[in-house]
Amino acid sequence: MKTIIFFITVVLTALSAGIFFAWSVSVIPGTKKITDISYLETMQSINKEILNPVFFAVFFGGLVFLVITTITQFNHKPTFWLVLSAMLIYAVGTFGCTALGNVPLNNELDALNLKELNLSELKNFRTYYERYWNGFHTVRTIAGLVSFLLLLISIFIKK
Repeated sequence: MKTIIFFITVVLTALSAGIFFAWSVSVIPGTKKITDISYLETMQSINKEILNPVFFAVFFGGLVFLVITTITQFNHKPTFWLVLSAMLIYAVGTFGCTALGNVPLNNELDALNLKELNLSELKNFRTYYERYWNGFHTVRTIAGLVSFLLLLISIFIKK
């Protein structure tokens, strides 16, 4: 059972890190090339669509399974410390950064009626939103990748 839980943890952490990495190398560069109104409308739309069962299962499941895996690895000290580190980095860097950084920015954007803003207001909000959103996103992407790598290393330590 420990092996299955560990396997699910690695897969969910990899998928979460992969989602954020793929976003970093595809969506962010693409959105840098569109107008302010297009960018803000696109982000409003994406922010609504990302709230779906598959994303929630991966994102929240990764954290839940990291916690479970940390508990189940308590008696295997080298693996325990790597898994604990992966869990803490994911909890703070990926989950916490999303919950306390990206989500509030998304809510702020969602509350805007873009049609009521003039060009200067659109540009100012985009500059603010994009700067902070991408900064938080970079942190959560790195945290997700580091968590995944620590889990991979723990597989080899376990042998």
